[in-house]
Amino acid sequence: MRLDKYLKVSRLIKRRSVANEACDNGRVLLNEKPAKAGSVVKAGDTIEIAFGNRTVKVRVKDVQEAIRKEDAENLYEYI
Repeated sequence: MRLDKYLKVSRLIKRRSVANEACDNGRVLLNEKPAKAGSVVKAGDTIEIAFGNRTVKVRVKDVQEAIRKEDAENLYEYI
């Protein structure tokens, strides 16, 4: 699954367009490397997102195309 879509589906970022911008500006790292919006995400990967002065680091547990809002947190775990 594309990184920008995963960020939206997992609800780490609210909109896919915002996820695209974050990737383009170098604020998203996939496995410790700057990632493009089209990078492929799979289970076991680590994603680090810089939100202003705060950084969120998660490990991907599962990848699904669509998921209910209540179950979105089951797709990742905070590190």
